[in-house]
Amino acid sequence: MDHSGHGMTMDLPPFTLGRGLEWSADPFFLVACLVGLGLYGWGVVRLMRRGDKWPVGRTAAFVIGVLTVALMMCTRLNDYGMVMFSVHMVQHMVISMVSPILVLLGAPITLALRALPTAGRGRKGPRELLLMFLHSRYMRIITHPAFTIPLFIASLYGLYFTPLFDTLMGSKPGHIGMMVHFFAVGLVFFWPIMGVDPGPHRPGYLMRMLELFAGMPFHAFFGIALMMASEPMVGTFMSPPASLGIEALSDQNAAGGIAWAFSEIPSVLVLIALLFQWYASDQRQARRKDRAADRDGDKELEAYNAYLASLNAQGR
Repeated sequence: MDHSGHGMTMDLPPFTLGRGLEWSADPFFLVACLVGLGLYGWGVVRLMRRGDKWPVGRTAAFVIGVLTVALMMCTRLNDYGMVMFSVHMVQHMVISMVSPILVLLGAPITLALRALPTAGRGRKGPRELLLMFLHSRYMRIITHPAFTIPLFIASLYGLYFTPLFDTLMGSKPGHIGMMVHFFAVGLVFFWPIMGVDPGPHRPGYLMRMLELFAGMPFHAFFGIALMMASEPMVGTFMSPPASLGIEALSDQNAAGGIAWAFSEIPSVLVLIALLFQWYASDQRQARRKDRAADRDGDKELEAYNAYLASLNAQGR
């Protein structure tokens, strides 16, 4: 039976990393990755041609993020992921928790807003439509933690522990839709927390850290539940092909260990990014204050000293 449309997954030999990394492109994700890289490259080139700079680090982060999606979906990892819970879990974790972080660090929306031309007074072009979308009520809802955190949790428990997962895995469009969903959930969860792009919901740095750690324990508990289960819990992976030479329960336990471990990796990456952004923000604010002090002769300090002097006078 060919679940994925890539090859006969029932005839797959035992999994090795070398076999998993063999080329086996899913057409949908191959085209999507190429289009994403092409549009981003167009934006960078457009800025460079008019003399503007674009950070190399952002470009590298975006490209690596897109390539991680291609690695998961355009190799035989995708074929093995149809019949091995552990490999599928690697796909899920990377596409929902690593790829979105890297893509967001690439600031694609900021690049688009800088690269797209303005449509002119009274007209609406791609740039104006993007701005309307960013400031819409819809975006305020889907980037609010009251929405993103439950969605992040439901994408684990509501999917794997219900018949929905088996239904989606039973068809190629369902499988593609599920993977797109994983990526989208990662984007809306991490965007308000550590994305450098403008957005409707941008709390302070401390609140962002709290949002990050509010969802991660549920991720760890999900992994532990799979690791400690005494019987296979997901129908799709209950009877792996004999050619793989694996046992369903041990493979499920491995999948749980992968889910548990991945709950730590993105947390560290995002925390480092947040601390760096916080420091950079403080430095920019300090420079703005210094420039303002240079312009006005440090009137703010003079006013504060006068206030202290008045308090001293009152106390006499």
